[in-house]
Amino acid sequence: MSFIKLEPIKGGHGGCLCCGYQHEVLPMDKLIAVGFGIATVTKDEEVIYDENSGCELWMTLEAEDFAKEDPDHDWRIHLVAPLSERHYQRQGECHWVLYEKGQGFA
Repeated sequence: MSFIKLEPIKGGHGGCLCCGYQHEVLPMDKLIAVGFGIATVTKDEEVIYDENSGCELWMTLEAEDFAKEDPDHDWRIHLVAPLSERHYQRQGECHWVLYEKGQGFA
């Protein structure tokens, strides 16, 4: 593994109570989209998927499929929306851990 594993943090509610639960480990069937805001998948900081690009929306499973083909990189999922922000890092097969959360924007 050629990247630094970030320290996982506790999930829970972030932002407002309507913003949903912030999973400690992102489920494979979770949609990588926020609607208003930006959702991306990155590989070593290079954007591989962007919710706003006009392409078909991904689930975590699609990100996992790409990451499995090239696992020795720093794969992350970023979900930034009004009042809620979550960032996940892949730390093993089907294991995307929450390493940062915040209040989002607005």
